[in-house]
Amino acid sequence: MLEPRDAELVARAQRGDVNAVGQLYDRHQARIFRYVRSRVHDNQLAQDLTGEVFLRMVAALPGYRITRAPFAAWLYSIARNLIADHYRKEGGRMAVPIQEVQHVVGEETDPAVVVEQQLTLERVQRALEQIDETQREVIRLRFLVGLSLREVAESLNKTVAAVKSLQHRGLLALRAALQQEV
Repeated sequence: MLEPRDAELVARAQRGDVNAVGQLYDRHQARIFRYVRSRVHDNQLAQDLTGEVFLRMVAALPGYRITRAPFAAWLYSIARNLIADHYRKEGGRMAVPIQEVQHVVGEETDPAVVVEQQLTLERVQRALEQIDETQREVIRLRFLVGLSLREVAESLNKTVAAVKSLQHRGLLALRAALQQEV
């Protein structure tokens, strides 16, 4: 079931409570933005797409039904589909300069630490590009966004066992790709 608080907010939002919509936005916006930002290389585009996710949420909310899936998983599905639509329209491949995501997570002031982090993030980005797309998506959702196994499973329409397997294989592939760079 949904978290009681999200379930209550969703029910209120479906009855037209604008404050409930605002609370859902406040609760989920930062993580949705971080996810979108990890998938697109432009901060402004990430902000625009994040806003569009919530516009689509509001438009689809009347037809949303409480299921076993967390409400957040439904939002990530909207975000993933929106990003795919965007890149389909642009005719381009999804480049993910993960090094730019650090601005969302927080910045370090020590220049030596910043340079080391930048180099590490660039290595991880190159390694991520070498692994299977579905494994890469699981790793992003689990470790960058911080979703639970269940939330990732619901977001990707997979079982928890499948997500565990994809995560395990993805981390092994990522480790192997990182070791090849050394």
